[in-house]
Amino acid sequence: MAQHATGNDAEHWDINITSSRRGLDINLAELWRYKDLLAMFVKKDIITVYKQTILGPIWFLIQPLFTTLIYVVIFGRMAKLSTDGVHPVLFYMGSVTLWNYFSETLNVTSKTFSENAAVFGKVYFPRLILPLSKVASGVLKLMIQLGLFLVVWLYFILVEQSITPNWHVVFFPALLLVFAAMGLGFGIIITSLTTKYRDLSFLVVFGIQLLMYATPVIYPLSLASPDKQIWLWLNPLTSLFEAFKFAFLGHGAFSFFWLGYSTVFTAVLLFFGVIIFNKVEKKFIDTV
Repeated sequence: MAQHATGNDAEHWDINITSSRRGLDINLAELWRYKDLLAMFVKKDIITVYKQTILGPIWFLIQPLFTTLIYVVIFGRMAKLSTDGVHPVLFYMGSVTLWNYFSETLNVTSKTFSENAAVFGKVYFPRLILPLSKVASGVLKLMIQLGLFLVVWLYFILVEQSITPNWHVVFFPALLLVFAAMGLGFGIIITSLTTKYRDLSFLVVFGIQLLMYATPVIYPLSLASPDKQIWLWLNPLTSLFEAFKFAFLGHGAFSFFWLGYSTVFTAVLLFFGVIIFNKVEKKFIDTV
């Protein structure tokens, strides 16, 4: 059991809980000690979401499939948006799969304090465990959905022979890491701010939707004129989506400069996110 002690007595306790931590004081050893709790939260996220549904985990596949078909009809058939010569099903399925992971990571981590106030007020554990568990469970769901995408991808490579992927696919794990870190960074900043400013939570869904249209998810970067593409590149998500499309579909833009920009942006975002999160967690229970 964790106990609080002061002065010389503190050395007799296994864990010393104090409110005088610095903002960037991350105890990695403590996070590792709670790895079993992290695994439990991940298992809970995966099991409970579809526990009382008829199709269960099959929804992991149905969601991106239905979304892809809707995008093909609305943006491909009706709006006639270009997909850079890539079959619309493959183009939208890849983009939708990645976007769903990023947006869900941001959305669920942005509710960390508001949805878990009762637990935080009764039990001690490193608060970062909860948002990290959301990121991890999201990766498991993403792997299932990527499996569906890869089946369709291989069909267009081996049967249709209409796309030419390249060696840049080796960078996908790094892209995924940046996606996860960026979603986590935005999420923990938002959840920290909403402990005091509740109305910000109402803007999250709208903001995520707006961000999707400001990112080349449902359209290729080439659809914008060269003089306006710079504004899209300033969106740190743009280089990630374009790199994914270039690597897997053979269309898009792969820029180490802009990928570096996105990585630095994410590192700074996560740095300040952890500082704000650690600062708020010490007294949020009084304001939530």
